[in-house]
Order: sequence, then C-alpha cells, then structure tokens
Amino acid sequence: MTVSLSRRAALAGAAALPFAGAAAPVLAGGHGGRAEAPIAHSFKLGEMPVTTLLDTSVAREGQKAMFGVAASDEEFSQVSAENFISSDTLQFYFTPTLVDTGAELVLFDTGLGMGGIAKALTAAGVTPDQISVVVITHMHPDHIGGLMTDGAPTFPNARYVTAAAEYNFWSKMEPGNRVGDLVASNVTPLAEKTTFIDDGGSVASGITAVASFGHTPGHMCYMLESGGRQLLLTADLANHYVYSFARPDWAFSFDADAEAASASRRKVLGMLAADKVPMIGYHMPFPAAGFVEPRGEGFRYVPVSYQLMG
Repeated sequence: MTVSLSRRAALAGAAALPFAGAAAPVLAGGHGGRAEAPIAHSFKLGEMPVTTLLDTSVAREGQKAMFGVAASDEEFSQVSAENFISSDTLQFYFTPTLVDTGAELVLFDTGLGMGGIAKALTAAGVTPDQISVVVITHMHPDHIGGLMTDGAPTFPNARYVTAAAEYNFWSKMEPGNRVGDLVASNVTPLAEKTTFIDDGGSVASGITAVASFGHTPGHMCYMLESGGRQLLLTADLANHYVYSFARPDWAFSFDADAEAASASRRKVLGMLAADKVPMIGYHMPFPAAGFVEPRGEGFRYVPVSYQLMG
C-alpha cells in the first residue's frame, strides 16, 4: 500500500494534533483525589510477558470534528448512543507496551514525555536502563516525546527500531514543523543506534513489523508471536474504541492520508476479526487490550477480561 501524502497535509496535521494542546492531562496514578488507578497491566502471550503502561489520560471535547466530520449530527449521535458514550466528550488514553522476549525487554513507544512512562515502568518493576529495544510505531509527539529526558536518552542502553519510510519523511521537514522539530531533537540524535525496517521486518524473536500506512507515511503495527499464539500491537491504526471500529471509513482528522488510513483499518481489523487475534491499541481504554468482531458494515471492539491471563 502506498501513501499519497503531501507535505502541506503533513504540516496541517502536525499543527493540529489532538494531543498537542490538550489541557489538564490526568497523569497516570493521580486522578484528582480519587484512589490511584493501575498504570501497568501484565498479560501472558504463550511464554511472552506483555505489559501495557498507561502514560497518561486526557479528556477532550469536540470528537465529532475529529472522528465524524463527514457524518451528520444525527448519525454521529446515534453511533455514540448505541455504544453508551457521550457525543460531546471523550477520554484519550496513551499506552506504550513492554514486551519481554526472554532475551530482551522491548518497549513500544514512549509517551508524551511528561514523566508518565517512568512512573508506569516503575509500577511494572522496570527501570529505563533495563530497556533493551525501543520501537517507535510512528513519530507523532505522543509516541516519541519520552525518548529524551533533559536532553539525554531516557533509555541509555537501548537500541532503536522504526520504519524507514517514517523517519525518511519526518527527518526531511523544514524547521518549524512541530513533528519534524521533535524528530530532530528526540529521534535524529539516536539515528546511529537505530535500525530502519520495512514491512515484514523483524524487531526481535517473535516480533514482526506489519505495514499499516495512512495515519503517517510509515505507520507500523507489530505482530507478537509466542507459544503458537499471536497478538497485534495496532498503535494508532484505530484511535477510538467506538468510532474507529463502528465506522472504519470515517476519516480521522489527524490521519495524514485519510483514504490509506481507512484502507489499513479495514484490512487489519478484518484480519483480527477473521483470525480472532487479540490486539493492543495505543489509544484504547486502559489496559488497552481487546478483540475485534464484525458488526454491521464495521466492527466492534471487545475488551479483554481474563483471556490473556495465562
């Protein structure tokens, strides 16, 4: 699949990222006087421990402009009501994932860089210097913000992996582009320690890249395999557990190439539903793991309960 992404579209999308100007984030572990919520949740995929890490959670308004700009107000409200959610406000979750291959600790994405990833790793009993590999699914700020801390690599002993197409695009941005500038400060200094891969590339034993271009030029999902079982890390393939599934063809306003992103959603979600493979989505409600089933002309996200406990 190819992506026809113009630099103008990339500039516009990067300037309006839904998380760039989010007000009053709810940092994991401190929820406005309420009891602390879990910020690390472990599953078992065959012999491979998998831990989701809640970097932060943010409330936002105006989701119709993000997820249903082409829909009528009535249709958008109907989809919301059918799924027992408000059509006026939503909650975003930001969930990196830690995978233990037995030989290496592999971290997928690093959060916004507000300290949440360090807290979540601590809750999981891991320190940043223990991370062996950092995989960047794509280079939006909420995925690369935690790569650096005070100008130094947050994960000093790690090697890095990302898609060649993703880095090649963002690293060529002129100064003044928000994503390009963050790539220059957080990703480019690590380039000598980075492996740039393509579709089907191997990160480590049992971890394979799956191209899902559209949200960004080199957006990748990653298939985990262990003990005859599979789980797909879908990153930002789907950005909301209702709208992206129920109406996969609705353009998400922050997808760089809406047509390619919708095609990727349909293809990957269709595969997950047909093969009954579980997924972990970066913006799904924590702990961010679930299954996909067909529903009407789209799909339904079914959160896991105890299916991945052992």
